[in-house]
Amino acid sequence: MKKIGFVIPCYRSEKTINGVVQEIEDAVSKMHLEYEILLVNDYSPDNTFQVIKSIAETHHGVTAVNMAKNFGQHAAIMAGFSYLSDDTDVVCCLDDDGQTPADEVEKMLSKLEEGYDVVYAEYETKEHSSFRNFGSKINSMMAEHLLGKPKDLYLSSYFVARRFVIEKILEYENPYPYLPGLVLRTTGNIGNVSVQHRSREIGTSGYTMKKLLGLWLNGFTAFSIKPLRIATLLGFVSAIGGFLFVIYTIINKIININVPVGWSSTIAAIFLMGGLILMVLGMIGEYIGRIYISMNKAPQYVIRECINPLNEEEREG
Repeated sequence: MKKIGFVIPCYRSEKTINGVVQEIEDAVSKMHLEYEILLVNDYSPDNTFQVIKSIAETHHGVTAVNMAKNFGQHAAIMAGFSYLSDDTDVVCCLDDDGQTPADEVEKMLSKLEEGYDVVYAEYETKEHSSFRNFGSKINSMMAEHLLGKPKDLYLSSYFVARRFVIEKILEYENPYPYLPGLVLRTTGNIGNVSVQHRSREIGTSGYTMKKLLGLWLNGFTAFSIKPLRIATLLGFVSAIGGFLFVIYTIINKIININVPVGWSSTIAAIFLMGGLILMVLGMIGEYIGRIYISMNKAPQYVIRECINPLNEEEREG
């Protein structure tokens, strides 16, 4: 391995990112590796960019990237990938809050050397909030059933990947990146390694229900048509059910002439079918809308500025 690049999306991390960078530098110095660190500010409302800008101005090998608006964690990572140096041959992604231990990257790299293309950290015990743990479970189920993720494979935000995987991921230009989907469609040679997961010492998670829903939509509309197939199946089952109900009603009326016309059952059936139709139309509309936005070349991300003064001085020298 010649050089490792660390890509860290930053959001509300003004109090934690210094410690993360220091831990990375300590870890790679023990391994005697060349490295670079890409810190991507995802339009954080606090002083995160000022902090990472200061780090870039005082640390060799650190680049601060500032997004023009909040595009989301996965878009921020894609932006970081685009700024990797040409001689970086392994890439590591981790969080900005200190919960993903940078000092365990050596263990992940050793696993990668066994021949894997990507290695994900599998946490022994997750220290996220109940809400985040619930979101992670839903995300894992979605990846398994819609994206073809192997059942025994654990996905997380902490992973290392070979450069060719990152290059293939960067070929994706649509405005809805979803990294697990991009990794799973690039390679099946993926491993796990058990690492510690730390509790959060400062602040709270930046993920809200709205952001998680958006992430899930990105996953199953950009990389799978199974939801459309499920909608087709629902329509078929509903049609069969309706046909059988009509036959039952006719037979029941013939056998028992005094059976009153079922107003309540009719209304219930209308509401059921109407709800199914609206749900399916909404799903189809989501796919069509995303196709339309992609055709309009909506940006995956927009970079306001990129700062790596010490690196530039080295190049000029």
